[in-house]
Amino acid sequence: MYAIVKVGGKQYRVEKGDSLLVDRMPEDEGAKVVLEPLLLARGGKDEPLFKGDDLGKVSVEATITGHERGPKIHVLKFKPKRGYKRRQGHRSELTRLEIGDIGGTGGKAAGAKEATPAQAKGAQTKAAPAEPKKDQGDKLEESPKPSRPAAKAEATEPAKAQGDKLEGAAKTKATATENPEAEEGAAKKPAAEKKPAAAKKPAAPKDEEDSDGS
Repeated sequence: MYAIVKVGGKQYRVEKGDSLLVDRMPEDEGAKVVLEPLLLARGGKDEPLFKGDDLGKVSVEATITGHERGPKIHVLKFKPKRGYKRRQGHRSELTRLEIGDIGGTGGKAAGAKEATPAQAKGAQTKAAPAEPKKDQGDKLEESPKPSRPAAKAEATEPAKAQGDKLEGAAKTKATATENPEAEEGAAKKPAAEKKPAAAKKPAAPKDEEDSDGS
């Protein structure tokens, strides 16, 4: 848990037990002061608080452990060709703080809300033990066997018909190889067909033969 506080117009990130140097404060050494919070982050899944209503419940306590002076800073001023040269030192007045408790009133973290009955009931249901898982064998027994699609059965019928045709063709081929004589006879039948008879020439008349002989 950490907080962003505003002290002397500056912002600081503080946690419990941190030692912080800020601009000089008017309180005496050992006094307790309350710092102005700007943001509170509680960590985890809780969202940070940065709104006015929520920050009104946040308190960041600190104890003044002492007043100190910062390191010396040298300031030089010089103007060439004029004989002007100045040297000055500066040390800031600071106060050391030790961060104490960070939280809200009642010892609870700021912005913490009490659980409603509905949320408590939801937490109980989440905390309830889950039912034991069934074995894989039980799942297989309970799951029904998938039925074969009708389209597959219809698709096999044409294949069966085609197989029957192939078997019939093979049988006819086997019978032909067993009786080669019948196959030869069937081949000779077209050759044995009779050709049409040629037209006979007309015989010469007898008168012409007699005239030639005389």
